[in-house]
Amino acid sequence: MEGKEEDVRVGANKFSERQLIGTAAQSHAKDYKEPPPAPLFEPAELRSWSFYRAGIAEFMATFLFIYVSILTVMGVVKSDSKCSTVGIQGIAWCFGGMIFALVYCTAGISGKFLSPCCLYRLLLQLHFSVFGICDARAGGHINPAVTFGLLLARKLSLTRAVFYVVMQCLGSICGAGVVKGFQKGVYESNGGGANVVAAGYTKGDGLGAEIVGTFILVYTVFSATDAKRSARDSHVPVLAPLPIGFAVFLVHLATIPITGTGINPARSLGAAIIYNKEHAWNDQVSMLRPL
Repeated sequence: MEGKEEDVRVGANKFSERQLIGTAAQSHAKDYKEPPPAPLFEPAELRSWSFYRAGIAEFMATFLFIYVSILTVMGVVKSDSKCSTVGIQGIAWCFGGMIFALVYCTAGISGKFLSPCCLYRLLLQLHFSVFGICDARAGGHINPAVTFGLLLARKLSLTRAVFYVVMQCLGSICGAGVVKGFQKGVYESNGGGANVVAAGYTKGDGLGAEIVGTFILVYTVFSATDAKRSARDSHVPVLAPLPIGFAVFLVHLATIPITGTGINPARSLGAAIIYNKEHAWNDQVSMLRPL
């Protein structure tokens, strides 16, 4: 027994300081790496195939997003009985689900700008599809509001931001045009999926709903793609497209009865151009003028 007590005393003297375990044992240095601020103009991008590939991905993603979502809206609006359709909840799920799927598919499409570390993570954890964590220039925006927010945060250059917005708007116009081409009569008689302020609400109400809804979406994008969220001391694995899509779903549930939910300038612009009715344009201009 005396020998054992001696061993205990020796051990206590040898390891007198409490040994840290878990995240407390990690160094205080940053365990994540922020990409450097993007320059305002980056002419070298214009000579890179990855730049145009990312733009094409933005076009295709926005095209598919508008095509599927407006078809869903048309299916609900044209029905006499809402019980036989997916209803407002189904429309909200459609918008949110499409954003989830398309962000997952198009994030990181511009692979040239991904660091080797991020590529290694993507290979090991393909199911995480870390949209924007490696570099916001990699694509998967599908929304000019998101692109503009990332531009202000210096996550991508002005050159790339303008190109993305143009491709997003073109994709939206083409998506709405294809829906109108398939069923013009139904499209024209049921509002064309254009965003208008509903009866009982003022244009100020519509403006406020769109500002708050867009803020929720962009805030979620920045939070879900923050490099610190993927650090090794984070206890919550980040599946970025999921919270982004879920935020779109929730905002649609809240604002469909007010404006039909825009929160995406490309989506609103494309539907308004193809539908091309005066009341749709009036509501669009009135909501955007104060901004």
